[in-house]
Amino acid sequence: MSIRTDERPWRYTPVECAQCGVVVQVAKFSLQHTSVQWSAGAVRGCAEFARAGGDPALIPTCLSLRDSIEDAVAGGRVEVLPP
Repeated sequence: MSIRTDERPWRYTPVECAQCGVVVQVAKFSLQHTSVQWSAGAVRGCAEFARAGGDPALIPTCLSLRDSIEDAVAGGRVEVLPP
């Protein structure tokens, strides 16, 4: 049995939240599919998570960060990778 390697040239790009300044790592695999890697420090520093009691499980997403990611995509700072 052989293991297939994903040969797409994907990489994570740092994106800073315009509201609170935390930085996360982002990869866009399509316009609909975004992978966000949070560090422990970014979770602690997120203003929206703090308003939810500091537990990111209590809210589905940080809307401010989502807007920052969309701005980064529109500005060409985050590449949408081909399938």
